[in-house]
Amino acid sequence: MLRAAPERAMRSFLVWLSRRRSLGRLATRLPITRSMVARFVAGETLDEALGALERLQAQGLRTTVDVLGEDVTSAEAARVAADEYLATLDALAARGLDRNVSVKLSQMGLGIGEEICRANLERILASAAAHDAFVRVDMEDHTTTDETLAIWRALRPVNAGRGDSGVVIQAALRRSPADVDELIEERARIRICKGAYVEPAAVALPDKADVDAAYGELMERLLRNGVFPAIATHDERLIARALAFARANDIAPDQFEFQMLYGVRRDLQDRLVRAGYGVRVYVPFGTQWYAYFMRRLAERPANVAFVLRSILRERREKPPPAPG
Repeated sequence: MLRAAPERAMRSFLVWLSRRRSLGRLATRLPITRSMVARFVAGETLDEALGALERLQAQGLRTTVDVLGEDVTSAEAARVAADEYLATLDALAARGLDRNVSVKLSQMGLGIGEEICRANLERILASAAAHDAFVRVDMEDHTTTDETLAIWRALRPVNAGRGDSGVVIQAALRRSPADVDELIEERARIRICKGAYVEPAAVALPDKADVDAAYGELMERLLRNGVFPAIATHDERLIARALAFARANDIAPDQFEFQMLYGVRRDLQDRLVRAGYGVRVYVPFGTQWYAYFMRRLAERPANVAFVLRSILRERREKPPPAPG
């Protein structure tokens, strides 16, 4: 508990910073802040994001787009956010880019009312069906897991077979093994991540080693039995484990993909692509980057050091063994 105190203090401080609108306005004007954030956010406008997506595509990378925003407080804000996703899907199709987006239900109005959220997500899925686009419903903190899965299950038929949709499972949650079993039976497409939210020990594994072990077990279960699982991690030990497991079990590279954040471990992304593996980059854009950036750090204060290390560690390295 004592060792956890500094992390709790740092988290509280970062959350406090994320809520200071005056600091956010200042941050958007400071060149040093903007240049740092520009590494992890693909611009404030859709046009800027499209340029970043084209560059990633030219490098052989797949993409999924996140229109920044979460925890909206009005039905109008949720409607506007959904409209931005519709415009994004139109633009992706028009430009010949990956028709793949990631959506947070709190941005669609989940905190206001389930019907508002369902209506907005249904609009996005209908547009995705028209464009043969894939929609990933992101997972947020544990209090919304049941609602998120229920809404996705109810609306999944909207673009089933026409782009399709999927969900995210967080290895840190104690409930995740049971959720994965159910979703495998449903032939769901799952992105497995560690889980960035700081959750109560009653619902989540508090120790990093336990989270890593749970992630590895769920990852292998999905590689063996899942439908095109997305292995979302920058942890080279887990990536090496995934590659070894796939080779040992004759799982072809086209049966899964890795997913990583925009601007994080670009060297590793490149190495995996050159070795013949699929890598999809999570690309956020929008004007709400200050809150996004600070909240991502607040969710796990170790991310502060991780962000700095990722910049320093990027270098050309020997690629992993090629598939087969």
